[in-house]
Amino acid sequence: MKLRVSKIFDFETAHALWGYDGKCANIHGHTYVLTVTISGDLIDDKDHPKYGMIIDFGDIKTIVKKEIVDVYDHCLLIRKNTPHEKYADVETAFKKVWCTEFQPTCENMLIDMVERLQKALPDNIELKYVKLQETRSSYAEWFAGDN
Repeated sequence: MKLRVSKIFDFETAHALWGYDGKCANIHGHTYVLTVTISGDLIDDKDHPKYGMIIDFGDIKTIVKKEIVDVYDHCLLIRKNTPHEKYADVETAFKKVWCTEFQPTCENMLIDMVERLQKALPDNIELKYVKLQETRSSYAEWFAGDN
């Protein structure tokens, strides 16, 4: 029987959207909430210690922590082609600055996260849904069925 299980994570990230015509052009931060939903067959070996599970929630936590949380948490994301004279001190003054290839919008961050998770999950586990919530009322979603 196939089921889905989800786990929710949160982390703090700052970003600036270079060239944006609103407040988000300035460096600011969010408490992001990430929901990861996977699918797979239940382990049906009654002698297996994880009998009845798709995957141990601890295993999901380990993967997401390594691939997403450790990368994004307390990091400043700035697009690589941002004029460096404006941000030169930022890159050298702080330890965790990521000059991304993409504009660090919620949507682009979500795409990066999905790609990282798809590579890291075991072959028998399918990524079904990922939601990245930037604020209480604003989020981006990825559905496997749409892609």
